[in-house]
Amino acid sequence: MNALADFGRQARGDVVRIHLGPFRPYLVSHPDHVQHVLRGNWTNYVRDGMFWKPLERVAGNSIISDGPGWESSRKILQPLFTARYVNSLAQGMVKAIEECLDELVPHVREGRPVDIGEELARMANRAVIHVLFGDKIPLKDAELLAPAYATAASSFTFRLFMPFIPYSVPVPGDRAFSRAVKTIDSVVVPLVRQALRDPGEGRDIISALARARGQEGDGSGERQMRDDLVSIYGAAAETTATALTWLWPLLHAHPDVTARLYEEVDEVVGTGPVDPEQLPRLRYMKAVLQELLRLYPSGWMFPRMVVAPDEIGGTRVEAGSQVLISPYVTHRLDEFWDRPLDFDPERFAQDTGERRHRYAYFPFGGGPHVCLGLHLFYVEAPLLLACLLRRFEPVLLNAGPYTAVPAGSVRPKETVELRLIPRV
Repeated sequence: MNALADFGRQARGDVVRIHLGPFRPYLVSHPDHVQHVLRGNWTNYVRDGMFWKPLERVAGNSIISDGPGWESSRKILQPLFTARYVNSLAQGMVKAIEECLDELVPHVREGRPVDIGEELARMANRAVIHVLFGDKIPLKDAELLAPAYATAASSFTFRLFMPFIPYSVPVPGDRAFSRAVKTIDSVVVPLVRQALRDPGEGRDIISALARARGQEGDGSGERQMRDDLVSIYGAAAETTATALTWLWPLLHAHPDVTARLYEEVDEVVGTGPVDPEQLPRLRYMKAVLQELLRLYPSGWMFPRMVVAPDEIGGTRVEAGSQVLISPYVTHRLDEFWDRPLDFDPERFAQDTGERRHRYAYFPFGGGPHVCLGLHLFYVEAPLLLACLLRRFEPVLLNAGPYTAVPAGSVRPKETVELRLIPRV
């Protein structure tokens, strides 16, 4: 992953062809070129090909795919991910997060360290299931999902970088991946079948999908709904928790940022419970989260397959070629970011009047395929962070370094352990 970033920086954003054995994809990192692929000529660059096969094995043909399946799923789901609708769910998120923090109190009193990645996944999992899935997943089943997703997302790294190896040949991670998918299906499939039998009138995602998919008479509704729910959960819970896991080593290395965050939380939230109406006033926290996603975007790579011959920045790409778009790379280009490897929330906190290229920063993708979870992240993540910092002072137990693992999402190879010191 860092090698890709090095290629992009050395080429100063020019299109680079990468040699991965017999596989030779194009790395596209300049914002002009990214915009051409994701928006300007997006129908010529589809989410298909060898890089998508590992993901398709868990998410199937869903909101993250292309074609009719994507179109129908987006039509059903888009109303449930608008800023207004997501904001209406915020109070329920706070309730779920605070319940998880309450459960941590005995752990904290004993002075035991916590695996913050695991705890964040548990909190995000609880919040998403409560507000998006209408509490229709029993807690004992819900607690199986977060670790299964983490395993699925981290166990296909080998296939991600060796996509030409046939699936008939076992490679490291295959068994763990298969077990994780079976666990996910053991929770999601019975839920889908029950919802299709009785969709109900609820506004949660499960009910909305069941009402829409139940009207499809070709027998594909169950599989399509399963794929959609698997994709939505991953985007709403797993990626948020993974991104926030990176925050603690960064805050440890930048105590000035930490101090300013606490100052803002104390001023805006105080000692009372977090109120979602306070989010617009947590401006510095938003800047911290934006800078976090610049350095560690959960969706770190968006592969595309070329449908018809085209030209990108003077480089001709043939039909059938693979193009790699990576926010992780573009966000590190010296031509568009001052000190691109440094963590500096001031990039977003200060309004300098300078207009950044729209595709110099795209942690949620862009064009028609922009991630539906964008609004959800900027509600869920600051609520989670505000609730945690109001109650605890997290102390990192190992300064690192932490190694980025290029899996389905960017996650640290090492466990990030914190000691939580009560503040109130």
